[in-house]
Amino acid sequence: MSRRNIEANPLTDRFADYLTKIEDTLKHELDLYSWSEFHAPLRYACEGGKRIRPLILVLSAEAINSKKVGQDAYLAALAIELLHTESIIHDDIIDEEKMRRGKPTFHVKYGYDSSILTADFVLGIILDIGSKLNNTQVVSELANAATRMSEGEMMEIRLGKAQEITEDDYIKVIEYKTAALFEASAKIGAILGHGNEDQVRAMTAFGNLLGIAYQIHDDLIDWNNEDKLFNMLVKQNHKSKEFVERMEDLYQSYSAKAKNELRKIQGGNEALRHLEHLTDLASVQV
Repeated sequence: MSRRNIEANPLTDRFADYLTKIEDTLKHELDLYSWSEFHAPLRYACEGGKRIRPLILVLSAEAINSKKVGQDAYLAALAIELLHTESIIHDDIIDEEKMRRGKPTFHVKYGYDSSILTADFVLGIILDIGSKLNNTQVVSELANAATRMSEGEMMEIRLGKAQEITEDDYIKVIEYKTAALFEASAKIGAILGHGNEDQVRAMTAFGNLLGIAYQIHDDLIDWNNEDKLFNMLVKQNHKSKEFVERMEDLYQSYSAKAKNELRKIQGGNEALRHLEHLTDLASVQV
């Protein structure tokens, strides 16, 4: 079985309090739609997952202001997680995935029509959350992430039909499809933490670099199980050990650069140390 289909969250021990509040916020928001026939499918779609993106948002806010953040940060974190959930529903259809997180993918359980409509419904919830936040900058960052993720998916579809791809092609897809949401998480956290321009810039770069490192590391773990762009690169390089080792070095380089951006944030509080821990991807990916 693919690693992604094993249910486990390696973040639980260290971040239990944060994750509990994220889950409570998620349950409360979804229960607002208990009247809808989308409610049960939504709960199914949101089950499982490490919640690393909303966690990054909350920790980024605390890293800036050194205080426990308010409900706005958790609502914004929920919008981030729902955007991730919506993208998973679509990605699994496009990639014809049958299992995720140890259970049937959404479209396998509910069908294609319901999947498309549920993903649309999720976007409606995200818009509603944006109205509650009353922060145009945060809403703008969510919209920007959503459009970049869609662009990344289109790039991947196009490149998947190509005879040959480059490492630059692969990294560009990651920047859009995966790193965009990591970047938005860290940047929105810094905004809600009332960071100054330099702090917001550093946190934005941190999220971008961590997102790229995260996806490379994820692909390194799973490339034998998936027919994705990384798999194409490995095949082009004759499945050479040297190529895989070079990509391992690349992910570690991005991870180190992400950590360096965090060092530009003054204070060194516990939340900042937590973010540094997240750059050790071996401890957050199973």
